[in-house]
Amino acid sequence: VQLQASGGGLVQAGGSLRLSCAASGRALYAMGWFRQVPGEEREFVSSITWGRSSINYADSMKGRFTISRDKSKNTVYLQMNSLEPEDMAVYYCAARTLYSTDWGTQSKLIRAYESWGQGTQVTVSS
Repeated sequence: VQLQASGGGLVQAGGSLRLSCAASGRALYAMGWFRQVPGEEREFVSSITWGRSSINYADSMKGRFTISRDKSKNTVYLQMNSLEPEDMAVYYCAARTLYSTDWGTQSKLIRAYESWGQGTQVTVSS
C-alpha cells in the first residue's frame, strides 16, 4: 500500500489543522496516525477500521482530535482542534491490510501496520 500524507503546516496554539492520507494499492483493513518528536519514540494518535469504522484514540487526543475516512477516496483524515505546542511533531499515517482479532489493542502498536506514509510536519506556535 502506498500512502501520501498532506495537510501539515504552521498554526497558532488553539488553532486547527486537518491532515489527509490517501492510500492506493490494496484493500485496507485499517489506517492509523502516529506522531514523532525528534529524539522520542513514535507514538500512537488514532486509528480507524475501514469496514466498521471502529475508532481508537490515544487518551491525550480524545476530545480534540477526530479521525474519519472516506472509502470512496481511500483517504483517512485527522481533524486536530485546540492544538497545543506539545502537539508539534511529524505526523505519520499508516495502513494495515490484514484482519486482526484484537485490533483494539494492536492498533496502538507500530508493528501492527504494514505500510507508512512519508510524514507531514505540524508546527504549533505559542
